[in-house]
Amino acid sequence: MANSLHAIFQAIANVQDEQELKQALMDTIGEHFGVPHWGIYLVDNESTTEIEIPEIPAVCLENNPVGRYVLERHAPAHEQLLLSPDDWKHFCTRHEHVMTGPIICDGHLVGTLNFARDQGSLAFNGNDLADLSAVCIHLSAKLATLRAKPKSFKSTVTCPLTPRELQIAELVAQGFTNPEIAAKLWISQNSVKQALKRMFRKLGVSTRAEMVARLQDILNYKKREQGTGNGEQKNQLCN
Repeated sequence: MANSLHAIFQAIANVQDEQELKQALMDTIGEHFGVPHWGIYLVDNESTTEIEIPEIPAVCLENNPVGRYVLERHAPAHEQLLLSPDDWKHFCTRHEHVMTGPIICDGHLVGTLNFARDQGSLAFNGNDLADLSAVCIHLSAKLATLRAKPKSFKSTVTCPLTPRELQIAELVAQGFTNPEIAAKLWISQNSVKQALKRMFRKLGVSTRAEMVARLQDILNYKKREQGTGNGEQKNQLCN
Protein backbone atom coordinates (compact mmCIF):
# COMPACT_ATOMS: atom_id res chain seq x y z
CA MET A 1 0.00 0.00 0.00
CA ALA A 2 2.91 2.35 0.71
CA ASN A 3 4.11 1.98 -2.88
CA SER A 4 0.69 2.88 -4.28
CA LEU A 5 0.53 5.91 -1.97
CA HIS A 6 3.91 7.08 -3.28
CA ALA A 7 2.61 6.56 -6.83
CA ILE A 8 -0.23 8.96 -6.00
CA PHE A 9 2.28 11.51 -4.66
CA GLN A 10 4.34 11.22 -7.85
CA ALA A 11 1.27 11.57 -10.07
CA ILE A 12 0.34 14.79 -8.27
CA ALA A 13 3.89 16.11 -8.59
CA ASN A 14 3.84 15.58 -12.37
CA VAL A 15 0.62 17.54 -12.97
CA GLN A 16 1.07 20.67 -15.11
CA ASP A 17 -2.32 22.35 -14.56
CA GLU A 18 -5.53 21.95 -12.55
CA GLN A 19 -7.37 20.21 -15.38
CA GLU A 20 -4.87 17.33 -15.23
CA LEU A 21 -5.44 16.54 -11.56
CA LYS A 22 -8.31 14.06 -11.91
CA GLN A 23 -6.82 12.32 -14.94
CA ALA A 24 -3.43 12.03 -13.24
CA LEU A 25 -4.98 10.21 -10.27
CA MET A 26 -7.36 8.03 -12.29
CA ASP A 27 -5.18 4.92 -12.33
CA THR A 28 -3.93 5.06 -8.75
CA ILE A 29 -6.22 6.63 -6.20
CA GLY A 30 -9.34 4.48 -6.59
CA GLU A 31 -7.32 1.29 -6.30
CA HIS A 32 -5.38 2.50 -3.27
CA PHE A 33 -8.49 3.45 -1.30
CA GLY A 34 -10.58 0.58 -2.63
CA VAL A 35 -13.46 2.76 -3.82
CA PRO A 36 -15.70 2.60 -6.91
CA HIS A 37 -16.62 6.29 -6.61
CA TRP A 38 -14.35 9.27 -6.10
CA GLY A 39 -14.04 12.85 -7.27
CA ILE A 40 -12.10 16.08 -6.92
CA TYR A 41 -14.15 19.23 -6.38
CA LEU A 42 -12.37 22.56 -6.88
CA VAL A 43 -14.06 25.89 -6.27
CA ASP A 44 -13.44 29.21 -7.98
CA ASN A 45 -10.64 31.30 -6.48
CA GLU A 46 -13.18 34.04 -5.64
CA SER A 47 -15.99 31.76 -4.45
CA THR A 48 -14.70 29.52 -1.68
CA THR A 49 -18.03 29.78 0.14
CA GLU A 50 -19.59 27.66 -2.61
CA ILE A 51 -18.09 24.62 -0.91
CA GLU A 52 -21.16 24.70 1.35
CA ILE A 53 -23.37 23.57 -1.53
CA PRO A 54 -21.06 21.42 -3.66
CA GLU A 55 -21.97 19.26 -6.63
CA ILE A 56 -19.45 16.50 -6.04
CA PRO A 57 -19.48 13.54 -8.46
CA ALA A 58 -20.67 10.27 -6.90
CA VAL A 59 -20.39 11.46 -3.30
CA CYS A 60 -23.25 12.63 -1.08
CA LEU A 61 -21.76 15.44 1.00
CA GLU A 62 -24.33 18.19 0.60
CA ASN A 63 -25.69 19.67 3.82
CA ASN A 64 -24.50 16.94 6.20
CA PRO A 65 -22.12 16.74 9.18
CA VAL A 66 -19.23 15.26 7.17
CA GLY A 67 -19.15 18.21 4.79
CA ARG A 68 -19.55 20.70 7.63
CA TYR A 69 -16.72 19.07 9.62
CA VAL A 70 -14.30 19.41 6.70
CA LEU A 71 -15.48 22.96 5.97
CA GLU A 72 -15.06 24.11 9.56
CA ARG A 73 -11.90 22.23 10.57
CA HIS A 74 -10.00 21.75 7.31
CA ALA A 75 -9.48 18.13 8.35
CA PRO A 76 -10.51 14.83 6.69
CA ALA A 77 -13.50 12.88 7.99
CA HIS A 78 -15.72 9.91 7.25
CA GLU A 79 -19.29 9.36 8.33
CA GLN A 80 -18.55 6.90 11.17
CA LEU A 81 -16.25 9.46 12.77
CA LEU A 82 -19.30 11.66 13.38
CA LEU A 83 -22.48 9.57 13.14
CA SER A 84 -23.95 6.19 13.85
CA PRO A 85 -24.94 4.10 10.79
CA ASP A 86 -28.64 4.78 11.46
CA ASP A 87 -28.08 8.53 11.71
CA TRP A 88 -26.02 8.54 8.50
CA LYS A 89 -28.92 6.97 6.58
CA HIS A 90 -30.96 10.09 7.27
CA PHE A 91 -28.41 12.15 5.33
CA CYS A 92 -27.48 9.77 2.51
CA THR A 93 -29.36 6.79 1.11
CA ARG A 94 -27.14 6.42 -1.94
CA HIS A 95 -23.81 5.48 -0.35
CA GLU A 96 -23.19 3.50 2.83
CA HIS A 97 -19.78 5.05 3.50
CA VAL A 98 -18.21 8.37 2.47
CA MET A 99 -14.91 10.05 3.24
CA THR A 100 -13.70 13.50 2.27
CA GLY A 101 -10.57 15.59 2.78
CA PRO A 102 -9.74 19.28 2.36
CA ILE A 103 -7.65 20.94 -0.34
CA ILE A 104 -6.22 24.17 1.10
CA CYS A 105 -4.64 27.15 -0.66
CA ASP A 106 -3.52 30.33 1.12
CA GLY A 107 -5.39 29.33 4.25
CA HIS A 108 -8.71 28.83 2.45
CA LEU A 109 -10.62 25.68 1.61
CA VAL A 110 -10.52 25.62 -2.19
CA GLY A 111 -11.64 22.06 -2.81
CA THR A 112 -12.24 18.57 -1.52
CA LEU A 113 -11.16 15.04 -2.40
CA ASN A 114 -14.10 12.67 -1.94
CA PHE A 115 -14.68 8.92 -1.79
CA ALA A 116 -17.76 6.71 -1.51
CA ARG A 117 -18.40 3.01 -0.96
CA ASP A 118 -21.66 1.23 -1.72
CA GLN A 119 -23.87 -1.01 0.40
CA GLY A 120 -22.06 -4.02 1.87
CA SER A 121 -18.59 -2.48 1.64
CA LEU A 122 -16.15 -2.02 4.49
CA ALA A 123 -16.25 1.29 6.33
CA PHE A 124 -13.37 3.74 6.09
CA ASN A 125 -10.95 3.52 9.03
CA GLY A 126 -8.13 5.42 10.69
CA ASN A 127 -5.55 4.27 8.15
CA ASP A 128 -7.76 5.55 5.32
CA LEU A 129 -8.02 8.92 7.05
CA ALA A 130 -4.24 9.09 7.54
CA ASP A 131 -3.62 8.28 3.87
CA LEU A 132 -6.26 10.79 2.75
CA SER A 133 -4.65 13.46 4.91
CA ALA A 134 -1.27 12.79 3.28
CA VAL A 135 -2.75 12.96 -0.23
CA CYS A 136 -4.57 16.20 0.59
CA ILE A 137 -1.30 17.76 1.80
CA HIS A 138 0.32 16.97 -1.55
CA LEU A 139 -2.73 18.19 -3.49
CA SER A 140 -2.82 21.44 -1.51
CA ALA A 141 0.87 22.10 -2.07
CA LYS A 142 0.59 21.35 -5.80
CA LEU A 143 -2.47 23.53 -6.23
CA ALA A 144 -0.74 26.42 -4.45
CA THR A 145 2.20 26.05 -6.84
CA LEU A 146 -0.04 25.94 -9.92
CA ARG A 147 -2.04 28.98 -8.87
CA ALA A 148 1.14 30.93 -8.15
CA LYS A 149 2.40 30.51 -11.72
CA PRO A 150 2.53 33.76 -13.70
CA LYS A 151 -0.12 34.23 -16.39
CA SER A 152 0.00 36.22 -19.60
CA PHE A 153 -3.09 38.06 -18.40
CA LYS A 154 -3.13 39.10 -14.78
CA SER A 155 -5.79 40.93 -12.80
CA THR A 156 -4.61 44.38 -13.84
CA VAL A 157 -6.21 47.47 -15.29
CA THR A 158 -5.92 46.03 -18.81
CA CYS A 159 -7.35 42.62 -17.89
CA PRO A 160 -9.30 42.43 -14.63
CA LEU A 161 -10.14 38.72 -14.87
CA THR A 162 -8.77 36.09 -12.49
CA PRO A 163 -6.83 33.07 -13.81
CA ARG A 164 -9.91 30.85 -13.33
CA GLU A 165 -12.10 33.35 -15.19
CA LEU A 166 -9.60 33.36 -18.03
CA GLN A 167 -9.83 29.57 -18.18
CA ILE A 168 -13.60 29.89 -18.53
CA ALA A 169 -13.21 32.60 -21.19
CA GLU A 170 -10.86 30.35 -23.16
CA LEU A 171 -13.46 27.57 -23.21
CA VAL A 172 -16.22 30.01 -24.13
CA ALA A 173 -14.10 31.15 -27.08
CA GLN A 174 -13.81 27.51 -28.17
CA GLY A 175 -17.60 27.22 -28.23
CA PHE A 176 -18.17 25.13 -25.11
CA THR A 177 -21.50 25.41 -23.28
CA ASN A 178 -21.83 26.08 -19.53
CA PRO A 179 -22.37 22.36 -18.68
CA GLU A 180 -19.35 21.41 -20.80
CA ILE A 181 -17.19 24.08 -19.14
CA ALA A 182 -18.31 22.89 -15.70
CA ALA A 183 -17.35 19.32 -16.56
CA LYS A 184 -13.93 20.29 -17.92
CA LEU A 185 -13.03 22.46 -14.91
CA TRP A 186 -14.73 20.21 -12.30
CA ILE A 187 -16.89 23.01 -10.99
CA SER A 188 -20.66 23.35 -10.77
CA GLN A 189 -22.75 24.83 -13.57
CA ASN A 190 -23.81 27.52 -11.12
CA SER A 191 -20.13 28.43 -10.60
CA VAL A 192 -19.76 28.90 -14.37
CA LYS A 193 -22.93 30.99 -14.54
CA GLN A 194 -21.87 33.24 -11.65
CA ALA A 195 -18.33 33.57 -13.04
CA LEU A 196 -19.70 34.70 -16.42
CA LYS A 197 -21.83 37.34 -14.70
CA ARG A 198 -18.74 38.68 -12.92
CA MET A 199 -16.73 38.59 -16.14
CA PHE A 200 -19.39 40.47 -18.11
CA ARG A 201 -19.52 43.10 -15.38
CA LYS A 202 -15.74 43.51 -15.22
CA LEU A 203 -15.39 43.81 -18.98
CA GLY A 204 -18.50 45.95 -19.53
CA VAL A 205 -20.12 43.49 -21.96
CA SER A 206 -23.45 41.69 -22.07
CA THR A 207 -22.88 38.65 -24.31
CA ARG A 208 -20.37 35.84 -24.68
CA ALA A 209 -19.37 37.05 -28.15
CA GLU A 210 -18.71 40.57 -26.85
CA MET A 211 -16.60 39.13 -24.03
CA VAL A 212 -14.43 37.11 -26.42
CA ALA A 213 -14.01 40.13 -28.72
CA ARG A 214 -13.08 42.35 -25.76
CA LEU A 215 -10.44 39.91 -24.52
CA GLN A 216 -9.05 39.54 -28.03
CA ASP A 217 -8.71 43.33 -28.22
CA ILE A 218 -6.78 43.25 -24.94
CA LEU A 219 -4.51 40.50 -26.26
CA ASN A 220 -3.79 42.42 -29.47
CA TYR A 221 -3.10 45.60 -27.49
CA LYS A 222 -0.63 43.80 -25.24
CA LYS A 223 1.13 42.32 -28.29
CA ARG A 224 1.49 45.76 -29.81
CA GLU A 225 2.84 47.06 -26.49
CA GLN A 226 5.44 44.30 -26.51
CA GLY A 227 6.35 44.98 -30.13
CA THR A 228 4.91 41.71 -31.42
CA GLY A 229 1.79 43.06 -33.07
CA ASN A 230 3.10 42.22 -36.57
CA GLY A 231 4.07 38.70 -35.61
CA GLU A 232 2.08 35.52 -35.70
CA GLN A 233 -1.42 35.99 -34.23
CA LYS A 234 -2.49 33.23 -31.87
CA ASN A 235 -6.08 32.11 -31.63
CA GLN A 236 -6.09 31.62 -27.87
CA LEU A 237 -7.19 34.35 -25.51
CA CYS A 238 -4.08 33.88 -23.39
CA ASN A 239 -0.89 31.92 -23.61
